[in-house]
This record gives sequence, C-alpha cells and structure tokens, in this order.
Amino acid sequence: MHIDIPDGKEPIGYVWGEMVPGIGIAASNFSLAVYEHTTLGLREFEAARLRVAQLNGCAFCLDWRTERDGEKVEEEFADAVTGWRTTDAFDERTRLAAEYAERYTLDHHGLDEEFWQRMTARYSQREIVELSMCVGSWLAFGRLNHVLGLDSVCVLPRP
Repeated sequence: MHIDIPDGKEPIGYVWGEMVPGIGIAASNFSLAVYEHTTLGLREFEAARLRVAQLNGCAFCLDWRTERDGEKVEEEFADAVTGWRTTDAFDERTRLAAEYAERYTLDHHGLDEEFWQRMTARYSQREIVELSMCVGSWLAFGRLNHVLGLDSVCVLPRP
C-alpha cells in the first residue's frame, strides 16, 4: 500500500472518508449511486463493470459481484467478459457493454461512427449516458484504489 493507514482504521473508509472528506464522501456517494440507481440489466452492468476491473487490475473490483434481488451472474461470467468478442454467453447488448467498457478505458478516441451505430441500435441515449457514467466511475475509482494499493487490503474473501 502506498498510503499510511493508522492502526485500527479500515483503509478504504480512512482514505475516502477521513483523509479527504470533502472529495472522498462525494466520490463515495457517486460510486454508490451507480449501483443504487442503475436501470441497466444485471448482465450488461456486470459485463461493463468487470471489463473495467480486468483492465484496471483492481483486486477488490475483480472479486466483487453485484447482487440484485438475491441474483448474481454465474461464476463463469468473468471468463466470458474476458472473451467478450467470441463468447456465446452474451446477447448483443451485453457484448456491447463489455466492448464499450474496454474501448472507453483503453481508446476512447477510437469510438468511431461504426461503433456508435451499433451502440445506438441497441441502447437508448439515456442508457448510453448511464452506462458512460457507470464506466467512468469504475475506471476512476477502481484505478484510484489500485494505484494507491488500497485494493490489496480490501479483497473480498473467496468462498
């Protein structure tokens, strides 16, 4: 970890909530809003979220699985996200969510007219804005946690 955490303090809570409360609490609220107010389907949401996590290398984000109404994606889903181009486990919206997350993260200047034609054929403008805000949140905060080394102490336990 690259930030000194006082004994007895939980790293994420300390860094986000105590070190920079004016920024960290607002960032935390934005991060929570992405999960609480999304209208995207669980598979689309998780395909984009996991692709960003894979590219960021955030250990916490890679271990996390979003749960809605007691439902989570299947265990093999993360492997399908890695192979989003060829997997038969995804419908077109889910595949596009993974592609968008990857391109947003690695080559946002390369989002060309051909891509946007495919995207707007499957997603409404409202859904595109929502997905963009979700991906932006995961990219920024997952990368922040990884760069500072916070994800190394906040990994969820494996069953």
